[in-house]
Amino acid sequence: MGAVASAMARKGYVVTGTDANVYPPMSTFLESEGIQIFQGYKPDNIPADADLIVIGNAMSRGNVEVEAVLERNLRYMSLPETMKEHFLWGKKNFVVTGTHGKTTTTSMLTWMLKANGLDPSFMIGGIARNLGCGGNFTDSDYCVLEGDEYDTAFFDKRSKFLHYLPKVVIINNIEMDHADIYANVEEIKLSFKRLLRVVPKDGVVFINADCPNCADVRAHAAAELRMVKLVSVGMSEDADLRITDIEHRTDGSDFTLDNESYYVPMVGDFNIRNAAMAACAARFAGLTPEQIRTALLSFEGVARRQEVRGTVNSVTVVDDFAHHPTAIRQAVEALRQRFPKGRLWVLFDPRSNTTIRNLFQHELAEALATADFAVLSPVENHKRLAPEERLDEAKLQADIAAAGTDCYLGSGVDDIVAHVVSHVHPGDVLLVMSNGGFGGIHGKLLTALAQ
Repeated sequence: MGAVASAMARKGYVVTGTDANVYPPMSTFLESEGIQIFQGYKPDNIPADADLIVIGNAMSRGNVEVEAVLERNLRYMSLPETMKEHFLWGKKNFVVTGTHGKTTTTSMLTWMLKANGLDPSFMIGGIARNLGCGGNFTDSDYCVLEGDEYDTAFFDKRSKFLHYLPKVVIINNIEMDHADIYANVEEIKLSFKRLLRVVPKDGVVFINADCPNCADVRAHAAAELRMVKLVSVGMSEDADLRITDIEHRTDGSDFTLDNESYYVPMVGDFNIRNAAMAACAARFAGLTPEQIRTALLSFEGVARRQEVRGTVNSVTVVDDFAHHPTAIRQAVEALRQRFPKGRLWVLFDPRSNTTIRNLFQHELAEALATADFAVLSPVENHKRLAPEERLDEAKLQADIAAAGTDCYLGSGVDDIVAHVVSHVHPGDVLLVMSNGGFGGIHGKLLTALAQ
């Protein structure tokens, strides 16, 4: 929503909006774009002369602003419909999808094209440091989009990415997620199968060769959509384009793809795969391996993806958006490569619609136990779920401790900060994981460490 709000403002529209909780980096970015954001929903927030209301997929019936839009019979669209209508017709749309790595891969691909003069339009669910914003729509033929499998709006339950008119699709991986709208991974795979139905025969799909669920989607497409070009990319021997010669450093990673060597200034196997996927799509757009190499060398990463927020008294605070068990495990793995000598703490805030449920009760414990210390934040909004659906925090704490990792269940942000600061040693790394603001814990940790 923030990225498209910015893009609409840059097209000359006056844009305002509302959210329940407003926090950086998106809040400060929108403020810098001159976009007024109201915190808390009120019918009066909607201007009487508004030409279009864009309703985000977090909104549902009963929200006072949604009800006002319907009662006043105002013109409204979903976010993907708005993008399709105003920005995507006639473009070469590169749509980056998957459970993990969408934001980073989309940012990498956008930077590869931009650094080589193609000036693509883009929409990313985060802020890449090279780009300075999450969305911008230009006169270029190229458009790079982060494609989310989440549903579109309360009035349109299809996946967002089905609106994006793809020429090129990247499928990084497919896992169970979004338990509030999908009953199982088979339903998620069905959405990806539907996406491939709208790829034209002069387009291409780059799909993870190492993911079993991706293999199922690929087999379906190969059998039923014979005009769609499918290229598997990965580390397995049967990949069409194989990633080899992987070398991990503390400051980045080397790898070879299609007999071309690359270096990405990020750590972790998952970031190597992200870079490889972006490189494949960039080659399809006409870039040379040398152009891709040069762009990767200057890629500066994405806010809230392994972002160092500060180091005080030799203790480093790192922010990361990870909340799915696989992403947590990968982030821990990557931080151990980046900081091989320090003890690693994970401060986890179960906030997403999936992690507040007990769907990943066991998997979360396994992932968090890979750290040296785990600290858990209390779950908010538990009561909106039936008791039998809720994440059991006490059991999660006990299971992590049983696996040999010290685990503390905090009562709130201030309690967590006090506990961590009283137990850290110089050289420790504090990895903060949340898909929300986590009560401004990053700044509070840095302040407390300084004191």
